[in-house]
Amino acid sequence: MRKQWIGLAVLALPTLLVSLDVFVLLLAMPRLSADLHASSIEQLWILDVYGFLLSGFMITMGTLGDRIGRRRLLLIGALCFGVASVVAAYSTSPEMLIAARAVLGVAGATLAPSTLALISTMFPDPRQRALAIGVWMMCFMGGAIIGPLAGGLLLAHFWWGSAFLLGVPAMLVLLVAGPLLLPEHRNPGAGRLDLPSVALSLAAILPVVYGLKELARGLSVVPGVVLLAGLAVGVVFVRRQRALAHPLLDLRLFGSVAFRTAVGGMFLGTLLTGAMMVFITQHLQLVKGLSPTAAGLWTMPAVIVTGLSFQLSPLLARRVHRGRLIGGGLLVSVVGLLLVTQAPAAGGPLPVALAFAVINLGMGPLVTLATDIIVGSAPVERAGAAASLNETSGEFGFALGIAALGSLGTAVYRATIDLPPALPPSAATDARDTVTAATSVASTLPPAVGEALLHAARVASTTGMHVVAAVAAVLLLGLAVLVLRTLRHLGPLAPAPAGPSGAQADGSRPAPSAEAAGSRAEPAGFAPTPHQA
Repeated sequence: MRKQWIGLAVLALPTLLVSLDVFVLLLAMPRLSADLHASSIEQLWILDVYGFLLSGFMITMGTLGDRIGRRRLLLIGALCFGVASVVAAYSTSPEMLIAARAVLGVAGATLAPSTLALISTMFPDPRQRALAIGVWMMCFMGGAIIGPLAGGLLLAHFWWGSAFLLGVPAMLVLLVAGPLLLPEHRNPGAGRLDLPSVALSLAAILPVVYGLKELARGLSVVPGVVLLAGLAVGVVFVRRQRALAHPLLDLRLFGSVAFRTAVGGMFLGTLLTGAMMVFITQHLQLVKGLSPTAAGLWTMPAVIVTGLSFQLSPLLARRVHRGRLIGGGLLVSVVGLLLVTQAPAAGGPLPVALAFAVINLGMGPLVTLATDIIVGSAPVERAGAAASLNETSGEFGFALGIAALGSLGTAVYRATIDLPPALPPSAATDARDTVTAATSVASTLPPAVGEALLHAARVASTTGMHVVAAVAAVLLLGLAVLVLRTLRHLGPLAPAPAGPSGAQADGSRPAPSAEAAGSRAEPAGFAPTPHQA
């Protein structure tokens, strides 16, 4: 078992550094944009192309790992990620950097599904698997904790390209230690990869993600049409998967009630809390007037509480029914959202920071245990596909949350802002658009008028945050009730049945029981593959 935990460290280190790399990039954008003379459109592509291709290839890579071997795909992805990171660091033009970021997105799509699937293989005991997933999640959050600090130090002493080199040492460790510590696993009965399905999945996911991201910046016709086109292709993709003997995405995974609830819970939970994270960080800077560094420090309590919740949830699940634990955690997050609705526009950032910490405290059971349920509900041969669905649901949830709840917050801001009478008409039009625009306009006005405008914009922005938090609280309460009803059959995490030595008579590790896995019983319609038989 020691080898498995060392292998988990090998898997978790790249996760931490890739997460850290994302946060450092945000700090490096101003300098790299100036050095490369990147236009505003090129800057958007530098930021977004990674997320687009990461989302688009997630399902394909999860299923490909089941076919060719999860360790093999992980090592290929790590090699490509390392090489692309070096190319990005030494890019001499925006186009070169965008291309490198695109390769990083495709390579990054191999990491999360392969890692989660390997964790499922390495830790067949449900208790250990849930704890391992909690460690893996905490390492991702570790990047959020040290990212701004590491980024500040790097950018103070080195050039902007150093931000892309952080993950290279971890990828080298993975390439060297992976073949020694990580097991290989693949599904020999999976059949050939259906290339038309790959094309359809990209043609569905990429337009949807693009449309959601663009709608988050403002309502317009073109992103809406692109979004609808992606959804239409998605219908064609689903129909093709149902007709294939070896589909890219086996929809029979959704035959498990636990699987459906966990995937839906991850989607809706990420949708609501991800959007609130954006609102709160913007509130700290635009309403409370904090610098990005100070705002980051005020979010530290929430990040630290998240890591603790990730670690405690699997331990509590050994004694508490998982449905009750996840549902109870969601109720805690509802309390945090209600606290946000009471945060005043005036005063310090403490009320919002504490409310944010309470929200994140309650989300720990959902994130760790739902991920375990998703991976554990699938047959071992399809763990990669299940892991890709877990990651894709989170990507879609975050993008949709920013688009939908962001639009709601903007609409409330525009409807409630009480502009000072002395404001010129042109300035009033700009100030009514966003709180960012109002802040910019206020700096050009006489002090008294500018201060009145800032006060009105901050009050309206806070009102928008209150409304979004109230809507999120209602929806999250509904999700808690749904989880408590549909997952009530899942008891506490139980260890996998084993003999005195922890292994079966033939020396192999026992497969977890259906109840212990939460459950790794075959969803309705599954027939065992020859490998399973």
